[in-house]
Amino acid sequence: METYVSMTGWVGSAVEYRCLTSGDRSYTTHHASFRLAATPRIKRGGAWTDGETNWITVVCFRGLAQNVGSSVSKGDPVTVWGKLRRETWERDGETNERTVIEALVVGHDLNRGTSMFKKNERPQTFEEPDMGDLIEKVETPESLEQEDLAAAAHEDRLALA
Repeated sequence: METYVSMTGWVGSAVEYRCLTSGDRSYTTHHASFRLAATPRIKRGGAWTDGETNWITVVCFRGLAQNVGSSVSKGDPVTVWGKLRRETWERDGETNERTVIEALVVGHDLNRGTSMFKKNERPQTFEEPDMGDLIEKVETPESLEQEDLAAAAHEDRLALA
């Protein structure tokens, strides 16, 4: 079962964008990551104060990674929605862990400012050539059979003449 979360905060690091290619170069994928900081506001004794800041790493793949890489900067207010993941790895004999959000959606938090939207450019499409000029005649089994019968009838007429 997947756990989906949303988190709103401030981008606390530069966005790291990479284009990754498989070892055999059979495919390429795009990857972007950044740290997200969220500090709750707490009312204590009639005054508002900052709570403890929560930090989490956000990772993005494919088209979202490309758009995040070109649209999001350190200090931007954003809202992230995605899958909560636990990553584990070994370094220098030590096991390390971290919690990440594998983002499915990233957007600027418009409560804190404005943003300009630009649609992704569609890949260029190519028109198919007009095959009518290239194909003079399509031969099917039926048309070949009719041609064979016509040729045989012509040969029979020649033999009788």
